[in-house]
Order: sequence, then structure tokens, then C-alpha cells
Amino acid sequence: MDRIRISSQAADDLEEICLYIGKDSPFYAKEVIKNILHSIKVLEKFPKIGRMVPERQNPNVREIIYRGYRIIYQIRGEIVEIITVIHGSKRLT
Repeated sequence: MDRIRISSQAADDLEEICLYIGKDSPFYAKEVIKNILHSIKVLEKFPKIGRMVPERQNPNVREIIYRGYRIIYQIRGEIVEIITVIHGSKRLT
């Protein structure tokens, strides 16, 4: 993923998601993280696949959804930076 950068906030978010789901099912926690990372990898070839984040109204700040998780990223030239990964029930601050 040379063109993908994951911010420290997004890395922390993924760890928290894994720990939370892992309380009930370590197997499912790994599957969810694996599938989120797969969704992120798609952004290498198709960075504009996501919709604009409604709270930001910036065409370079976009999101894709995986099972209720918002994967929010910013396009910076050739680089896609994953900003945060939050559950859809949480507000973006």
C-alpha cells in the first residue's frame, strides 16, 4: 500500500475496534479488521470511490462504509490518507 497512509488515529481506531469485537469473538474481530483493510486497499486504484463526508463538504475528504464503520480518508495528490475509522452511530468531531 505505497499510496495509502494510515494515520495514527486510524491505527488506534482499528485497534479499538479489534479489542471491542474481540471480547465476544477473536475470530470475528480479525475478520472485520481484515475486511476493513481490504476496503482500504481498493482506494489505491479507486480513490474517489467514496462519497464526500457530509460534515466536511470538502471533495478531497471522503468515506467508504464497511458494515456500519465509516472509513474516512483524505486524497492528497497521489496519496490517500486514512484519517479515522469510526462506527456510523458515532458523530464525527
